[in-house]
Amino acid sequence: MNTTSSSIASSKTRALVINALFIGLTFVATYINFKLPIMGNGGLIHLGNVPLFVAAFVFGRKTGAIAGAIGMGLFDLLSPWTVWAPFTFVIAGAMGYAAGLISEKVPGNKMLVNTLAVVAALVIKIIGYYFAEVILYHNWVQPFGSIPGNFLQVVVAGIIVVPLVARIKKRII
Repeated sequence: MNTTSSSIASSKTRALVINALFIGLTFVATYINFKLPIMGNGGLIHLGNVPLFVAAFVFGRKTGAIAGAIGMGLFDLLSPWTVWAPFTFVIAGAMGYAAGLISEKVPGNKMLVNTLAVVAALVIKIIGYYFAEVILYHNWVQPFGSIPGNFLQVVVAGIIVVPLVARIKKRII
């Protein structure tokens, strides 16, 4: 067998396994959740953003996008939050892609760059879910009640992931 085609197949298999692993980790981390008891939808608090950020920072924007879109979107499909699935697919996918892109392309101190990536993902999440709620609830005020939960879950994930990514990257790659 040609070693080039063998290494390509091995590379594709590795990418498939890593993507599947992070889809599963994101799904499970999202599945363990609770709802904030505040106005409107209130926001769902979960740790699904932790594996999303690890995927994006360690394996790149495509893996981050796939983990977020499919992992969190699948959670929505299999939960009482089904109506959110298309929005989550786009929003979480964009978060993973943007975080990974910033981490890959912006030069400088990786801790600061990854913090910037978390902030970008936070902005995407808050704006994305705000407008998703406007569409679903036909109300421009009620969606403000979800912002604290969305803020909290992304900031907590950033606090967990950013300091650990360099160590994880050294061990995995």
